[in-house]
Amino acid sequence: MNHLLIVEDDRALGEGVRLALQGPALEVKLCHCLADARVLLEGQSFDLIVLDINLPDGSGLTFLQQLRQDGGPPVILLTANDLETDIVAGLELGADDYITKPFSLAVLRARVNAQLRKAVSPARYAGEGLVFDFDRMEYFKNGAAVELSKTEQKLLRLLVQNRGRTLSRADLVDRIWTDGADYVDENALSVAVKRLRDKLEDTPSKPRFLKTVYGVGYTWAVKG
Repeated sequence: MNHLLIVEDDRALGEGVRLALQGPALEVKLCHCLADARVLLEGQSFDLIVLDINLPDGSGLTFLQQLRQDGGPPVILLTANDLETDIVAGLELGADDYITKPFSLAVLRARVNAQLRKAVSPARYAGEGLVFDFDRMEYFKNGAAVELSKTEQKLLRLLVQNRGRTLSRADLVDRIWTDGADYVDENALSVAVKRLRDKLEDTPSKPRFLKTVYGVGYTWAVKG
């Protein structure tokens, strides 16, 4: 399932867009200010953000700049600012698309789907002696092959594709164990994290990559 965040201060418009886009393959969350958006992004990963520019607690463009400092998901700007200079500024700051109000819900839906198709995360990661090919399910540490279970592969892919961001334990459990089980013991996540560290870290007790953010969850550290 894909996850979409809408940041729109017009409550009626935001709810209308949420209802139009929500579906079996897309979970949509709506917030009305940047402060609430930041809280959501701290605890959950999103595949796409639909972002208004003029918000009550700041500029969506400034927020976009902050997102791009850490990479961040694709962003569609949704705004009444329809001057060419506004559109160019948004795109140059890192927006992936720009839709002006008023707009057609059918067009918005098509553009959202187009971004989600393009937003397939890179299937390969290399750095610090580690090489992961997620499509081939091949994993190497210092040139030696590493065998990972299916759960460990899912956990690693989520963390690497969201590197530099903290994913909450609840979010990871929800996205790793997707077989419809009513209850998954969170200890299963702790076990998967420990096993992954044992296989990939030089010193598992002092991890360089898979770090714990106490009271929140885990992150794959960005080097540099």
